[in-house]
Amino acid sequence: MTHILRIETSARKQGSVSRKLTQSIIDRFPGATVTTRDLSGGLPVISEAWVAANFTPEADRSDAQRAELALSDSLIAEVKAADVLVIGLPIYNFSAPAAFKEWVDQIARAGVTFAYTENGPRGLLEGKRAIVAVASGGVPLGSDFDHASPYVRQVLGFIGITDVEFVAATGLNMDETGALDAANAAIAALKAA
Repeated sequence: MTHILRIETSARKQGSVSRKLTQSIIDRFPGATVTTRDLSGGLPVISEAWVAANFTPEADRSDAQRAELALSDSLIAEVKAADVLVIGLPIYNFSAPAAFKEWVDQIARAGVTFAYTENGPRGLLEGKRAIVAVASGGVPLGSDFDHASPYVRQVLGFIGITDVEFVAATGLNMDETGALDAANAAIAALKAA
């Protein structure tokens, strides 16, 4: 059975296009187990104490350091348990919401989700698929002004998730019907396994 990690980054709970798209994507996987992580309230930003705990070998961490990394450990466990990540990603001011960056900072950990090798960094979370539902009022996916999708592809690839697909409803403020039709057609074409 497929295990989906649904990651919502829209600040909007009601009327969010990206949330509607993630649900439509999940509906393509009947019978899947779904874990939802809603980042709309944000996550703690990494701090000096977090960084110190992260760079302390696990066996040498104090109880306070383990507590400092507890949320990060939970978020990483969610990603590790998933076969598919379905990410709702509105474009805010040409890029991903700040909550998405906070999530990335919590899960990108050397020795846990990526490793430094003599050939450079190598992602440790291989064999997973990510489907990213992008909603944008005006920024077309792949345009010179789209700083969200290249970032998402880069950070997911950095931790080993290289099978990344985008479903886009862009230009919503100019042609909402056309943007939604395009996104729904892309969802209908998704391979559900």
